[in-house]
Amino acid sequence: MSRKQRSLKRLLPQRLLLVAGLTALVGRRALKAPADLAGKSVLITGGSRGLGLALGREFAARGAHLTLMARDAAELGRAAADLRGRGARVITVAGDVTVDADIARALDAAEAEYGRLDVLANVAGIIQTGPLANMTEADFRDIMEINTFGPLKMTRAALPLLRAVRGRVLLVASVGGKVGIPHLAPYSVSKFALVGLGQVLRAELAQEGITVTTVCPGLMQTGSARNATVKGQHTREYALFATLDNLPVISMAAPEAARRMVNATVRGDAEAMIGGPAVLLRTVQAIAPQLTADLMALGNRFLPRPTPSDRAVVGKNAESQITQKNPIKRAAEAEFNE
Repeated sequence: MSRKQRSLKRLLPQRLLLVAGLTALVGRRALKAPADLAGKSVLITGGSRGLGLALGREFAARGAHLTLMARDAAELGRAAADLRGRGARVITVAGDVTVDADIARALDAAEAEYGRLDVLANVAGIIQTGPLANMTEADFRDIMEINTFGPLKMTRAALPLLRAVRGRVLLVASVGGKVGIPHLAPYSVSKFALVGLGQVLRAELAQEGITVTTVCPGLMQTGSARNATVKGQHTREYALFATLDNLPVISMAAPEAARRMVNATVRGDAEAMIGGPAVLLRTVQAIAPQLTADLMALGNRFLPRPTPSDRAVVGKNAESQITQKNPIKRAAEAEFNE
């Protein structure tokens, strides 16, 4: 037997194991029936606008009853009116995902109205854009509280209700939780942590019948850029961020992103990359991490430089002619209550 034949013989068990694993994965997807959302109770944090509202419409279109939680009561009222106009059954709770009492009120309201909670969709989050040099430690801590500890607190508080119905948890992370993105340092750190949290929750809650799905979308046309916190050269940073966020081909329409996220949830996927650019970036990172790191470092050279001041402004206060006249951006803002 030649050396090549001996080498192939040694590799045969590994190849058979790989084929068996792939077959089992495909079989699981084919045989496991998707969850039926008709009449189910779904609580969406950050449900008053942007992606949260888009997800509300998608869940409602599949027959789910909704509880929307967000900090702004007026925005919640507009979102609820929109959804009721589409035939949805919906209640709202004004509250903050970092406040235990608000979390308890939202869960109690969902149980009182619908008698159960079948799906907890953790969507609430914030985003900061700007050079690392202008980001403070407080910026990192603030975003971790909302983007990572918020979903953790919500999920742990919801466990008694979810256990009772073998419910599901949706965590909305980001491709920025798989690949570190320049000028999104605090955001990427919080989303990396959220992806890790999703993996642990998935493993530990499975024995209780609770399914956890983490989705990692790329850029989406939700209109939410105007509520981002901007640091550094405010106008230039915001112009770049808001333009990329609404650029055809590399950004995804919010309804399509919501549809894919709900599909992943009802299938019970562990993780789902949402959108071709997100899939591509994650794949390149997995295959060639050194190349990805070098490309990110190169790209950072073309981004606006830091400023002496760490002052932050909200995106809508850094508008320019470029962003104000972007028709896709304006349409998304109007469509999703931003």
